[in-house]
Amino acid sequence: MTNRQILISAASCVLLFALAGCGGSSKDAAKIKNALDGPTDVMTVYKANCVSCHGTGLQGRIGPTTNLQEIGARMSAADIIQQIEQGEQGEAYMPAFKDKLTEAEIVGLADWLASKK
Repeated sequence: MTNRQILISAASCVLLFALAGCGGSSKDAAKIKNALDGPTDVMTVYKANCVSCHGTGLQGRIGPTTNLQEIGARMSAADIIQQIEQGEQGEAYMPAFKDKLTEAEIVGLADWLASKK
């Protein structure tokens, strides 16, 4: 790539991120503010393992499939457990956490996330 192409790509990324923050409603702000209400142990696990991709307000940081604000409306706790344990390949890549988290941590996360509707 030429310097000009790199500059244009960088400017496009900055513009994209700036526009992504525009136009949020107060309903969205309230969702993000209250999204991380949950048991302390579950919040600790979420913040240590999930926040980098799913965001501090469950809003998702890597495309729409990483938004967990209403995950319980489309996935059951059992489905969420399977997703956390096995991860997901392809465009919506998610690493498997079966060997990184305890069963209790996975179940706690899944139960909490399943309540987000």
